[in-house]
Amino acid sequence: MNKNIYLDHAATTPVDDRVFEKMKPYFSEIFGNPSSMYMTGQKARKALYEARIEIAKVFGCSPEEVIFTSGGTESDNLAILGVASALKHKGKHIITSNIEHPAVLETCKMLEKDGFEVTYIKVEANGIIDAQKVKDAIRPDTILVSIMYANNEIGTVQPIAKIGRACKKSCVYFHTDACQAAGTFDLNADRLHLDLITINGSKIYGPKGVGALYVRNGTSVRAIMGGGQQEKRLRPGTENVAGIIGLAEALRVAQAERESENLRLAKLRDLLINGILETIPKTRLNGDRENRLPNNVNISFLGIEGESILLRLDMMGIAVSSGSACSSGSLDPSHVILALGVPFEVAHGSIRFSLGHATTEEDINYVLEFLPKIVSDLRAISPINM
Repeated sequence: MNKNIYLDHAATTPVDDRVFEKMKPYFSEIFGNPSSMYMTGQKARKALYEARIEIAKVFGCSPEEVIFTSGGTESDNLAILGVASALKHKGKHIITSNIEHPAVLETCKMLEKDGFEVTYIKVEANGIIDAQKVKDAIRPDTILVSIMYANNEIGTVQPIAKIGRACKKSCVYFHTDACQAAGTFDLNADRLHLDLITINGSKIYGPKGVGALYVRNGTSVRAIMGGGQQEKRLRPGTENVAGIIGLAEALRVAQAERESENLRLAKLRDLLINGILETIPKTRLNGDRENRLPNNVNISFLGIEGESILLRLDMMGIAVSSGSACSSGSLDPSHVILALGVPFEVAHGSIRFSLGHATTEEDINYVLEFLPKIVSDLRAISPINM
């Protein structure tokens, strides 16, 4: 099969050529430790600070409010565990949603074992969180609300600014995992009323293994790792300079081009959604039709397993996902799809198509050419097809 159509950008993205060019000198030329006093180290330190400034522009914050990490999972852990550790004397109540990424959900479960109480707000049937429900759940002992900006599986976009206003009024810290939203939406912390923001490189055409956490000045956060004094003592360890340079450039490019790219991707997204729903019977779009990422299409194909569709598509040179990449080793259906209130078998038949910079109308038409027959053939032999 000569075709190579990659439609799993929500899992990870290829590194943009412009990003890679920016990174190259920091692998072998400007390789010094930023904490070193000699010239090679100071050059790395200067580049690190310039990258911090670039990212701070997107957050609308001061450079010292940007903390570099190894990725989205670490940033989420630092935000949640760090606030919990710092404020456990004040309260042990945290609010999140039932469709969060495992980096948030599993971290909250860890805290529950340590005596914290976590309220999991249930999303509506369209995958959107009712901001009023978050507001109503805030108590005197609530110390943190963590709601993701855009969902990694069904692409639904949450009313972050509205939730943020409620948190601000109640003097409760507000964190969002914005990994899926970083290349698509506004990340200004003041406009969104956010105290902590998680982003990473691999979702925005930057390198893997690098991320950042915005921490508003005055926010009580404790380090969750022991070590050196890097990153305001919140994240010890020698900084990944090349990765950080790549993250900053990727974020800069993504934000500069997001308006035109959003329009292009949304057109292709709608072409794919309409094509599937109109040509393949017994299909269901998961997540709100309008309030979703411009590159996300999540469809349940009733009567068959999502993994079987994935494998058939892969044979045709089309790469998609049957759920979150972080849970791909599990045979359990997506917790996000189940949270929409659909039956177990509907969740098991879900496929996520996530489009990217290289996706073309020709690619979408190729998918629509072969997908109906794939689904028809699988249903003909499926023991669960009704």
